[in-house]
Amino acid sequence: MEIKDKLKILADAAKYDVSCSSSGSSRKNKADGIGNAAISGICHSWSDDGRCISLLKILLTNYCIYNCAYCINRASNDLPRAAFTPNEVAELTINFYRRNYIEGLFLSSAIMINPDHTMEQLLNTVKILRTEHNFNGYIHVKAIPGADSRLIHETGLYVDRMSVNIELPSNGGLKLLAPQKKKEEIIKPMSLITKQHQQSKEERRAFKSSPAFAPAGQSTQLIVGATQDHDFQILKLSEGLYNRFQLKRVYYSAYVPVGVHPNLPVLANPPTLREHRLYQADWLLRFYGFSADELLNERQPNFDVQLDPKCDWALNNFSLFPIEINKAEYHMLLRVPGIGVQSARRIIAARRLAPISYDGLKKIGVVLKRAKYFITCQGKYYSEVGLKDHLIRESLTVKPILSPSNQNEKQLSFFDVYKLKESIITGEL
Repeated sequence: MEIKDKLKILADAAKYDVSCSSSGSSRKNKADGIGNAAISGICHSWSDDGRCISLLKILLTNYCIYNCAYCINRASNDLPRAAFTPNEVAELTINFYRRNYIEGLFLSSAIMINPDHTMEQLLNTVKILRTEHNFNGYIHVKAIPGADSRLIHETGLYVDRMSVNIELPSNGGLKLLAPQKKKEEIIKPMSLITKQHQQSKEERRAFKSSPAFAPAGQSTQLIVGATQDHDFQILKLSEGLYNRFQLKRVYYSAYVPVGVHPNLPVLANPPTLREHRLYQADWLLRFYGFSADELLNERQPNFDVQLDPKCDWALNNFSLFPIEINKAEYHMLLRVPGIGVQSARRIIAARRLAPISYDGLKKIGVVLKRAKYFITCQGKYYSEVGLKDHLIRESLTVKPILSPSNQNEKQLSFFDVYKLKESIITGEL
Protein backbone atom coordinates (compact mmCIF):
# COMPACT_ATOMS: atom_id res chain seq x y z
CA MET A 1 0.00 0.00 0.00
CA GLU A 2 1.23 3.49 -0.86
CA ILE A 3 2.28 5.80 1.99
CA LYS A 4 -0.33 8.41 1.03
CA ASP A 5 -3.08 5.76 1.24
CA LYS A 6 -1.86 4.66 4.68
CA LEU A 7 -1.76 8.29 5.78
CA LYS A 8 -5.33 8.87 4.64
CA ILE A 9 -6.59 5.83 6.58
CA LEU A 10 -4.57 6.29 9.76
CA ALA A 11 -4.96 10.07 10.04
CA ASP A 12 -8.73 9.64 9.73
CA ALA A 13 -8.70 6.85 12.32
CA ALA A 14 -6.90 9.13 14.81
CA LYS A 15 -9.53 11.88 14.78
CA TYR A 16 -11.50 10.29 17.64
CA ASP A 17 -8.56 10.72 20.03
CA VAL A 18 -8.75 14.20 21.58
CA SER A 19 -5.86 13.96 24.06
CA CYS A 20 -3.90 16.60 22.26
CA SER A 21 -2.93 20.10 23.43
CA SER A 22 -0.07 22.56 23.72
CA SER A 23 3.18 20.98 24.80
CA GLY A 24 4.20 22.56 28.09
CA SER A 25 7.60 21.06 27.29
CA SER A 26 11.01 22.74 27.46
CA ARG A 27 12.99 20.38 25.20
CA LYS A 28 15.45 22.55 23.25
CA ASN A 29 17.29 22.02 20.02
CA LYS A 30 20.73 20.51 19.89
CA ALA A 31 23.64 21.30 17.61
CA ASP A 32 22.91 20.13 14.06
CA GLY A 33 19.38 19.06 15.10
CA ILE A 34 16.02 20.08 13.70
CA GLY A 35 12.85 21.09 15.53
CA ASN A 36 12.31 22.69 18.89
CA ALA A 37 9.72 21.81 21.53
CA ALA A 38 10.47 24.77 23.80
CA ILE A 39 7.38 26.67 24.91
CA SER A 40 8.11 29.46 22.43
CA GLY A 41 8.66 26.93 19.64
CA ILE A 42 5.29 25.18 19.74
CA CYS A 43 2.59 27.39 18.29
CA HIS A 44 -0.67 25.48 18.03
CA SER A 45 -3.50 26.27 15.71
CA TRP A 46 -7.06 25.16 16.56
CA SER A 47 -9.78 24.04 14.21
CA ASP A 48 -13.41 25.19 14.57
CA ASP A 49 -14.27 22.09 16.61
CA GLY A 50 -11.47 22.82 19.09
CA ARG A 51 -9.01 20.18 17.90
CA CYS A 52 -5.28 20.84 17.79
CA ILE A 53 -4.02 20.90 14.20
CA SER A 54 -0.34 21.72 14.60
CA LEU A 55 0.78 18.15 15.22
CA LEU A 56 0.97 15.28 12.79
CA LYS A 57 -1.77 13.23 14.43
CA ILE A 58 -1.87 9.61 13.28
CA LEU A 59 -2.21 6.02 14.40
CA LEU A 60 0.67 3.63 13.94
CA THR A 61 -1.96 1.07 12.91
CA ASN A 62 -5.71 0.53 13.03
CA TYR A 63 -5.40 -3.26 13.06
CA CYS A 64 -6.72 -4.23 16.48
CA ILE A 65 -7.08 -7.44 18.47
CA TYR A 66 -9.71 -5.87 20.75
CA ASN A 67 -13.39 -5.61 19.96
CA CYS A 68 -14.51 -2.57 22.00
CA ALA A 69 -18.10 -1.79 21.02
CA TYR A 70 -17.61 2.01 21.00
CA CYS A 71 -14.45 2.03 18.84
CA ILE A 72 -14.35 2.53 15.08
CA ASN A 73 -11.22 0.34 14.89
CA ARG A 74 -12.68 -2.67 16.73
CA ALA A 75 -11.69 -6.06 15.36
CA SER A 76 -15.16 -6.92 14.04
CA ASN A 77 -15.60 -3.68 12.09
CA ASP A 78 -15.28 -3.91 8.32
CA LEU A 79 -13.10 -0.97 7.30
CA PRO A 80 -9.84 -0.35 5.42
CA ARG A 81 -6.85 -1.36 7.53
CA ALA A 82 -3.26 -0.16 7.37
CA ALA A 83 -0.06 -0.10 9.40
CA PHE A 84 2.99 2.14 9.27
CA THR A 85 6.50 0.95 9.97
CA PRO A 86 8.51 3.01 12.47
CA ASN A 87 10.69 4.33 9.65
CA GLU A 88 7.65 5.45 7.66
CA VAL A 89 6.27 7.47 10.60
CA ALA A 90 9.70 9.04 11.17
CA GLU A 91 10.06 10.01 7.52
CA LEU A 92 6.55 11.46 7.40
CA THR A 93 7.18 13.52 10.52
CA ILE A 94 10.45 14.95 9.21
CA ASN A 95 9.00 15.72 5.77
CA PHE A 96 5.93 17.45 7.22
CA TYR A 97 8.13 19.39 9.62
CA ARG A 98 10.49 20.58 6.89
CA ARG A 99 7.50 21.88 4.95
CA ASN A 100 6.41 23.82 8.04
CA TYR A 101 3.10 21.94 8.23
CA ILE A 102 3.63 20.72 11.80
CA GLU A 103 5.62 21.39 14.95
CA GLY A 104 5.57 17.88 16.31
CA LEU A 105 4.02 14.41 16.40
CA PHE A 106 1.01 12.91 18.16
CA LEU A 107 1.25 9.14 17.81
CA SER A 108 -1.29 6.62 19.03
CA SER A 109 -2.15 3.10 17.93
CA ALA A 110 -4.64 0.30 17.99
CA ILE A 111 -3.35 -2.94 19.55
CA MET A 112 -1.73 -5.09 16.87
CA ILE A 113 -0.66 -8.67 17.75
CA ASN A 114 -0.30 -7.82 21.48
CA PRO A 115 0.40 -4.80 23.75
CA ASP A 116 4.16 -5.48 23.93
CA HIS A 117 4.56 -5.65 20.15
CA THR A 118 2.62 -2.41 19.68
CA MET A 119 4.54 -0.55 22.41
CA GLU A 120 7.82 -1.76 20.95
CA GLN A 121 6.86 -0.33 17.55
CA LEU A 122 5.98 3.02 19.14
CA LEU A 123 9.31 3.01 21.00
CA ASN A 124 11.25 2.25 17.81
CA THR A 125 9.48 5.12 16.05
CA VAL A 126 10.42 7.79 18.58
CA LYS A 127 13.90 6.33 18.95
CA ILE A 128 14.50 6.71 15.21
CA LEU A 129 13.24 10.30 15.29
CA ARG A 130 15.44 11.31 18.22
CA THR A 131 18.64 9.39 17.48
CA GLU A 132 18.79 8.98 13.68
CA HIS A 133 17.01 12.16 12.54
CA ASN A 134 18.10 14.23 15.56
CA PHE A 135 14.53 15.56 15.83
CA ASN A 136 14.01 17.71 18.92
CA GLY A 137 10.41 18.74 18.31
CA TYR A 138 7.42 17.88 20.48
CA ILE A 139 6.35 14.22 20.61
CA HIS A 140 3.26 12.86 22.39
CA VAL A 141 2.88 9.07 22.46
CA LYS A 142 0.20 6.81 23.91
CA ALA A 143 1.35 4.25 26.43
CA ILE A 144 -0.29 0.89 25.75
CA PRO A 145 -2.07 -0.72 28.75
CA GLY A 146 -0.75 -4.22 29.35
CA ALA A 147 2.67 -3.51 27.81
CA ASP A 148 5.89 -4.33 29.66
CA SER A 149 6.86 -1.53 32.07
CA ARG A 150 10.41 -1.50 30.66
CA LEU A 151 9.10 -0.56 27.21
CA ILE A 152 6.97 2.23 28.66
CA HIS A 153 9.88 3.51 30.73
CA GLU A 154 12.27 3.64 27.75
CA THR A 155 9.67 5.35 25.58
CA GLY A 156 9.23 8.03 28.23
CA LEU A 157 12.90 8.96 27.88
CA TYR A 158 12.37 9.96 24.23
CA VAL A 159 8.99 11.73 24.31
CA ASP A 160 7.64 14.95 25.80
CA ARG A 161 4.24 13.71 26.91
CA MET A 162 2.62 10.33 27.41
CA SER A 163 -1.00 9.46 27.90
CA VAL A 164 -3.02 6.39 28.83
CA ASN A 165 -6.65 6.45 27.77
CA ILE A 166 -9.09 5.29 30.43
CA GLU A 167 -11.85 5.59 27.81
CA LEU A 168 -14.84 4.61 29.99
CA PRO A 169 -15.58 6.16 33.41
CA SER A 170 -16.45 2.99 35.31
CA ASN A 171 -15.51 -0.65 35.70
CA GLY A 172 -19.06 -1.58 34.77
CA GLY A 173 -18.73 0.34 31.51
CA LEU A 174 -15.53 -1.50 30.63
CA LYS A 175 -17.13 -4.89 31.29
CA LEU A 176 -20.14 -3.93 29.19
CA LEU A 177 -18.41 -2.38 26.16
CA ALA A 178 -14.75 -3.44 26.36
CA PRO A 179 -14.60 -6.76 28.25
CA GLN A 180 -11.08 -7.51 26.99
CA LYS A 181 -9.70 -4.48 28.84
CA LYS A 182 -9.01 -4.42 32.56
CA LYS A 183 -9.02 -1.38 34.82
CA GLU A 184 -5.84 -2.58 36.57
CA GLU A 185 -3.95 -2.74 33.27
CA ILE A 186 -4.91 0.89 32.56
CA ILE A 187 -4.02 2.21 36.00
CA LYS A 188 -0.64 0.43 36.16
CA PRO A 189 1.10 2.41 33.36
CA MET A 190 -0.44 5.66 34.65
CA SER A 191 1.14 4.99 38.03
CA LEU A 192 4.46 4.07 36.41
CA ILE A 193 4.56 7.27 34.35
CA THR A 194 3.77 9.39 37.41
CA LYS A 195 6.54 7.78 39.51
CA GLN A 196 9.12 7.97 36.72
CA HIS A 197 8.21 11.60 35.96
CA GLN A 198 8.61 12.62 39.61
CA GLN A 199 11.84 10.67 39.98
CA SER A 200 13.23 12.28 36.84
CA LYS A 201 12.43 15.78 38.16
CA GLU A 202 14.23 15.05 41.44
CA GLU A 203 17.27 13.63 39.66
CA ARG A 204 17.47 16.65 37.34
CA ARG A 205 17.47 19.00 40.32
CA ALA A 206 20.65 17.28 41.49
CA PHE A 207 22.18 16.51 38.09
CA LYS A 208 21.15 18.63 35.10
CA SER A 209 22.50 16.01 32.72
CA SER A 210 20.03 13.36 33.97
CA PRO A 211 17.62 12.23 31.23
CA ALA A 212 14.15 13.76 31.34
CA PHE A 213 11.19 11.39 31.49
CA ALA A 214 8.05 12.69 29.72
CA PRO A 215 8.80 16.28 30.86
CA ALA A 216 5.37 17.56 29.79
CA GLY A 217 3.64 14.99 32.03
CA GLN A 218 0.71 12.78 31.12
CA SER A 219 -2.96 13.08 30.18
CA THR A 220 -5.92 10.81 29.58
CA GLN A 221 -9.25 10.69 27.76
CA LEU A 222 -12.79 9.80 28.84
CA ILE A 223 -15.66 9.04 26.48
CA VAL A 224 -18.88 10.79 27.48
CA GLY A 225 -22.26 9.31 26.65
CA ALA A 226 -21.38 5.74 25.65
CA THR A 227 -22.48 4.42 29.05
CA GLN A 228 -25.05 5.35 31.68
CA ASP A 229 -22.47 6.96 33.96
CA HIS A 230 -23.55 10.32 35.38
CA ASP A 231 -21.55 13.53 35.21
CA PHE A 232 -20.94 13.21 38.96
CA GLN A 233 -19.17 9.86 38.49
CA ILE A 234 -17.09 11.26 35.63
CA LEU A 235 -16.08 14.37 37.56
CA LYS A 236 -15.21 12.39 40.71
CA LEU A 237 -13.02 10.12 38.59
CA SER A 238 -11.26 13.14 37.04
CA GLU A 239 -10.70 14.67 40.46
CA GLY A 240 -9.19 11.41 41.68
CA LEU A 241 -6.91 11.17 38.65
CA TYR A 242 -5.64 14.72 39.13
CA ASN A 243 -4.92 14.07 42.80
CA ARG A 244 -3.41 10.62 42.42
CA PHE A 245 -1.46 10.88 39.16
CA GLN A 246 -0.92 14.65 38.84
CA LEU A 247 -2.32 14.59 35.31
CA LYS A 248 -1.88 17.66 33.13
CA ARG A 249 -5.29 17.22 31.57
CA VAL A 250 -8.31 14.97 31.44
CA TYR A 251 -9.90 15.20 28.01
CA TYR A 252 -13.60 14.53 27.49
CA SER A 253 -14.83 13.19 24.18
CA ALA A 254 -18.53 13.14 23.32
CA TYR A 255 -19.40 9.64 22.13
CA VAL A 256 -19.71 9.56 18.35
CA PRO A 257 -22.04 6.77 17.17
CA VAL A 258 -19.78 4.74 14.89
CA GLY A 259 -21.73 1.50 14.87
CA VAL A 260 -24.69 -0.45 16.15
CA HIS A 261 -24.44 -2.58 19.29
CA PRO A 262 -27.11 -3.68 21.78
CA ASN A 263 -25.09 -2.24 24.69
CA LEU A 264 -24.60 1.17 23.07
CA PRO A 265 -27.06 4.07 23.37
CA VAL A 266 -28.98 5.21 20.31
CA LEU A 267 -27.98 8.85 19.77
CA ALA A 268 -29.01 11.19 16.98
CA ASN A 269 -25.96 13.39 17.65
CA PRO A 270 -22.90 13.28 19.93
CA PRO A 271 -23.60 14.89 23.37
CA THR A 272 -21.32 17.86 22.69
CA LEU A 273 -23.06 20.21 25.11
CA ARG A 274 -22.59 17.69 27.93
CA GLU A 275 -18.92 17.44 26.94
CA HIS A 276 -18.70 21.25 27.12
CA ARG A 277 -20.20 21.33 30.63
CA LEU A 278 -17.65 18.76 31.82
CA TYR A 279 -14.80 20.84 30.42
CA GLN A 280 -16.17 23.88 32.28
CA ALA A 281 -16.41 21.87 35.52
CA ASP A 282 -12.91 20.48 34.96
CA TRP A 283 -11.66 24.07 34.67
CA LEU A 284 -13.33 24.85 38.01
CA LEU A 285 -11.55 21.87 39.62
CA ARG A 286 -8.13 22.84 38.33
CA PHE A 287 -8.11 26.63 38.60
CA TYR A 288 -10.98 27.82 40.81
CA GLY A 289 -10.63 25.69 43.91
CA PHE A 290 -13.90 23.76 43.55
CA SER A 291 -14.33 20.09 44.42
CA ALA A 292 -16.53 17.61 42.57
CA ASP A 293 -18.81 17.25 45.60
CA GLU A 294 -19.54 20.98 45.55
CA LEU A 295 -20.63 20.97 41.92
CA LEU A 296 -22.69 17.77 41.84
CA ASN A 297 -24.07 15.13 44.19
CA GLU A 298 -26.24 12.01 44.23
CA ARG A 299 -29.41 14.12 44.19
CA GLN A 300 -28.16 16.20 41.24
CA PRO A 301 -25.84 13.83 39.35
CA ASN A 302 -25.82 15.69 36.00
CA PHE A 303 -25.07 19.26 34.98
CA ASP A 304 -27.82 21.63 33.89
CA VAL A 305 -27.53 21.88 30.11
CA GLN A 306 -28.96 25.40 30.15
CA LEU A 307 -26.72 26.83 32.87
CA ASP A 308 -22.96 26.63 33.26
CA PRO A 309 -21.66 24.80 36.38
CA LYS A 310 -20.39 27.92 38.13
CA CYS A 311 -23.70 29.79 37.79
CA ASP A 312 -25.58 26.68 38.87
CA TRP A 313 -23.39 26.34 42.00
CA ALA A 314 -23.82 30.03 42.85
CA LEU A 315 -27.61 29.82 42.60
CA ASN A 316 -27.70 26.63 44.66
CA ASN A 317 -25.66 28.45 47.33
CA PHE A 318 -27.31 31.83 46.97
CA SER A 319 -27.19 32.39 50.75
CA LEU A 320 -23.47 33.21 50.30
CA PHE A 321 -24.27 36.15 48.01
CA PRO A 322 -24.12 38.99 47.25
CA ILE A 323 -20.52 39.72 48.22
CA GLU A 324 -18.95 43.18 48.37
CA ILE A 325 -16.42 43.39 45.55
CA ASN A 326 -14.12 45.69 47.54
CA LYS A 327 -13.91 43.41 50.60
CA ALA A 328 -14.30 39.78 49.46
CA GLU A 329 -11.34 37.43 49.74
CA TYR A 330 -9.67 36.07 46.61
CA HIS A 331 -11.09 32.53 46.90
CA MET A 332 -14.62 33.96 47.16
CA LEU A 333 -14.12 36.28 44.20
CA LEU A 334 -13.25 33.21 42.14
CA ARG A 335 -16.68 31.75 42.95
CA VAL A 336 -18.59 34.68 41.47
CA PRO A 337 -19.93 33.87 37.98
CA GLY A 338 -18.29 36.21 35.50
CA ILE A 339 -15.08 36.65 37.51
CA GLY A 340 -12.16 34.57 36.29
CA VAL A 341 -8.68 34.03 37.69
CA GLN A 342 -7.16 37.05 35.92
CA SER A 343 -10.09 39.31 36.83
CA ALA A 344 -9.92 38.29 40.50
CA ARG A 345 -6.21 39.11 40.64
CA ARG A 346 -6.81 42.47 38.99
CA ILE A 347 -9.57 43.28 41.49
CA ILE A 348 -7.27 42.48 44.44
CA ALA A 349 -4.51 44.65 42.95
CA ALA A 350 -6.77 47.57 41.97
CA ARG A 351 -8.65 47.91 45.25
CA ARG A 352 -5.39 48.33 47.16
CA LEU A 353 -5.13 51.73 45.49
CA ALA A 354 -8.77 52.85 45.57
CA PRO A 355 -12.31 51.44 45.85
CA ILE A 356 -13.50 49.85 42.61
CA SER A 357 -16.63 51.23 40.97
CA TYR A 358 -19.17 49.22 38.97
CA ASP A 359 -17.92 50.80 35.74
CA GLY A 360 -14.37 50.06 36.83
CA LEU A 361 -15.16 46.35 36.88
CA LYS A 362 -15.78 46.45 33.14
CA LYS A 363 -12.27 47.76 32.56
CA ILE A 364 -10.87 44.94 34.68
CA GLY A 365 -12.62 42.40 32.46
CA VAL A 366 -15.45 41.18 34.69
CA VAL A 367 -18.44 39.76 32.78
CA LEU A 368 -21.10 41.89 34.47
CA LYS A 369 -23.99 40.19 32.67
CA ARG A 370 -23.42 37.32 35.11
CA ALA A 371 -21.54 38.90 37.98
CA LYS A 372 -24.05 41.71 38.71
CA TYR A 373 -26.48 39.24 40.32
CA PHE A 374 -23.91 38.09 42.89
CA ILE A 375 -22.03 41.23 43.94
CA THR A 376 -22.41 44.64 45.46
CA CYS A 377 -20.07 47.44 44.49
CA GLN A 378 -19.43 50.13 47.07
CA GLY A 379 -22.55 48.89 48.85
CA LYS A 380 -24.87 49.09 45.83
CA TYR A 381 -26.62 46.09 44.20
CA TYR A 382 -27.11 46.42 40.44
CA SER A 383 -29.41 43.50 39.56
CA GLU A 384 -32.69 44.57 37.95
CA VAL A 385 -34.53 41.50 39.32
CA GLY A 386 -33.48 41.90 42.96
CA LEU A 387 -32.27 39.18 45.31
CA LYS A 388 -34.61 36.52 43.96
CA ASP A 389 -32.74 33.40 42.92
CA HIS A 390 -35.53 32.00 40.73
CA LEU A 391 -35.64 35.23 38.70
CA ILE A 392 -31.84 35.29 38.43
CA ARG A 393 -31.88 31.69 37.23
CA GLU A 394 -34.43 32.63 34.59
CA SER A 395 -32.27 35.57 33.48
CA LEU A 396 -29.12 33.43 33.23
CA THR A 397 -30.70 30.38 31.65
CA VAL A 398 -29.69 29.73 28.08
CA LYS A 399 -32.91 29.64 26.10
CA PRO A 400 -33.47 28.01 22.70
CA ILE A 401 -33.48 30.59 19.92
CA LEU A 402 -36.75 30.51 17.97
CA SER A 403 -37.19 31.98 14.51
CA PRO A 404 -39.85 34.69 14.12
CA SER A 405 -41.62 32.81 11.33
CA ASN A 406 -42.05 29.53 13.17
CA GLN A 407 -41.75 29.37 16.94
CA ASN A 408 -41.29 25.59 16.77
CA GLU A 409 -38.15 25.82 14.65
CA LYS A 410 -34.78 26.34 16.32
CA GLN A 411 -32.09 28.49 14.78
CA LEU A 412 -28.73 26.79 14.45
CA SER A 413 -26.02 27.85 16.87
CA PHE A 414 -22.69 26.47 18.15
CA PHE A 415 -24.45 23.43 19.60
CA ASP A 416 -27.44 23.53 17.17
CA VAL A 417 -29.92 24.22 19.98
CA TYR A 418 -28.41 26.45 22.61
CA LYS A 419 -26.82 29.88 22.36
CA LEU A 420 -24.01 29.82 24.88
CA LYS A 421 -23.25 32.80 27.05
CA GLU A 422 -19.93 31.48 28.35
CA SER A 423 -16.59 32.71 27.10
CA ILE A 424 -15.28 29.74 25.14
CA ILE A 425 -12.12 31.53 24.07
CA THR A 426 -10.72 32.59 27.45
CA GLY A 427 -12.10 29.74 29.55
CA GLU A 428 -13.04 32.18 32.33
CA LEU A 429 -16.38 31.48 34.00
